[in-house]
Amino acid sequence: QVQLVESGGGLVQAGGSLRLSCAASGRTFSTYTMAWFRQAPGKEREFVAAITGSRGDIYYGDSTKGRFTLSRDNSKNTVTLQMNSLEPEDTAVYYCAARLVYCSAYSCPRVRDWPYWGQGTQVTVSS
Repeated sequence: QVQLVESGGGLVQAGGSLRLSCAASGRTFSTYTMAWFRQAPGKEREFVAAITGSRGDIYYGDSTKGRFTLSRDNSKNTVTLQMNSLEPEDTAVYYCAARLVYCSAYSCPRVRDWPYWGQGTQVTVSS
C-alpha cells in the first residue's frame, strides 16, 4: 500500500503558473503508475495526467495538454505537475493517485481503476 501527500496548491492569477508535488511513501515507488486528477465543485473527477512506473510513458487529458507537464523522480518518491498558462477553468481540487497496474492513454482516465488517492490540494485561478 502507498500513501500520497499533495502540496503546492494555492491562488494564482490567470496566465500564471503553479507546481504541484505528490510525495509517496514506500520503497517500491518506481513500480507505481502515478497520476493527477482534478475535481471542480459540482463536476466529476477529471483526468489530468499520468506517468507509468516502468517505462515513464506520459499521458495528458485533453484540457491540459500543452500547458501542463508531468514528471517523476523515483529517487525522491515524488511526482510533479508543472502547470503553466493557468485559466480560471483550471480551478479545482487536485488529487494525486497511484496504481500498480500499467495504464494506457485509454485506461488511465478511468477514475474507478485508481485504488490509492491523496487528500487533494486546492488550486484557484482568478480572472
